[in-house]
Amino acid sequence: MLKEEHKVVVLGSGAPQSAAPATTTVINIRGDTVMPDHVVWSLFNTVFMNWCCLGFVAFSYSVKARDRKMAGDLTGAQSFASTARCLNIWALVLGLLLTVTFVILVSTGSLVIFETVSEMVKHYGGS
Repeated sequence: MLKEEHKVVVLGSGAPQSAAPATTTVINIRGDTVMPDHVVWSLFNTVFMNWCCLGFVAFSYSVKARDRKMAGDLTGAQSFASTARCLNIWALVLGLLLTVTFVILVSTGSLVIFETVSEMVKHYGGS
């Protein structure tokens, strides 16, 4: 083993053996690419705030983005993830607005019904 190491040192330290220029090879090794595919957010919007089915459509785009990422198509994965993100934002905003509007309508409607019933009881003499 020491003999092989000695030969490598001798070959490396001597004069170049050919007059051709040395060529180098660069190998790019990609690390684990972190690109959000928004699957969890889409699943949340699908289960809890699925107004107009936007959560389900966002979930399908998220799954497509994850599939593209696993296949190595990062451009396609980024495109699908961007669409899923946009749909998730719209689903969340519309879901919150429609839920708040529904709560306001139900609460004001119950107050109006309560006032109407109390006026009827007062007007017609409750007993």
